[in-house]
Amino acid sequence: MRRRRRRVAAWLIFTLAVLVMAMTGWSMAAIWQSRREGRDSYARLAVSVRRELPVWEPGAGGRAIDFTALQAVSPDAVAWLSCPGTAIDYPVMRAADYNQYLRHLPDGTYNVNGSLFIDFNCAFDFSDKLTVVYGHNMKSGQMFGSLAKYKEQAYYQEHPYFLLYTPGNGERRIDLLYDCVISVEDWQERAFSYQANLSALLAYAAHNTTFTSQARYTPEDRVVALSTCSYEFDGARFVVLGVLRPEA
Repeated sequence: MRRRRRRVAAWLIFTLAVLVMAMTGWSMAAIWQSRREGRDSYARLAVSVRRELPVWEPGAGGRAIDFTALQAVSPDAVAWLSCPGTAIDYPVMRAADYNQYLRHLPDGTYNVNGSLFIDFNCAFDFSDKLTVVYGHNMKSGQMFGSLAKYKEQAYYQEHPYFLLYTPGNGERRIDLLYDCVISVEDWQERAFSYQANLSALLAYAAHNTTFTSQARYTPEDRVVALSTCSYEFDGARFVVLGVLRPEA
């Protein structure tokens, strides 16, 4: 009798282990599929909204974003952010809170990649002295998954600027100034997402930056902060700051 009970118990444990493994495998496959669908969706979107500039236009040889086409997909799309030579090449969304685009693509589809979006405390047209843009640190390298590479000086030297496209302004450049790791609690307590505290944010980042930049900030400049999760400790955030230049 005892031997039979042991066999039944062993069989139940084995069956449970198989079920757990199957569920884990299914979950991982679903996440992988969602990441791939998000990547493909953004790739199709980029193809559909990018326009080559005619040679007679200012900035010949560059590109433009068709915001009529982009906002037909979502009226919340207010900009396009790109870092040449990297995977970062995405629309930037406006949102009413921190959750709206955390797990949704621009067209509203649920997806683990989410979207890049502006902090709702900031002006959506990048006219504030400080604009904060959030994005996921994806292990696949998508979204802001490559942002943490700025912790290395060599990476900064290879990619010292971003390109920002907004309606009516064409292509502008974001010359990178500093980066820093900060806890989400510290970020919130210091209210660094508000332009009133820009000087304190720049001072903090200058003291903690991991790369040395040739760019310079003046009080007339507008600053863009790119923020993503980091993994040095629980609740860590990695932020890269740059100055928005009037044209690329």
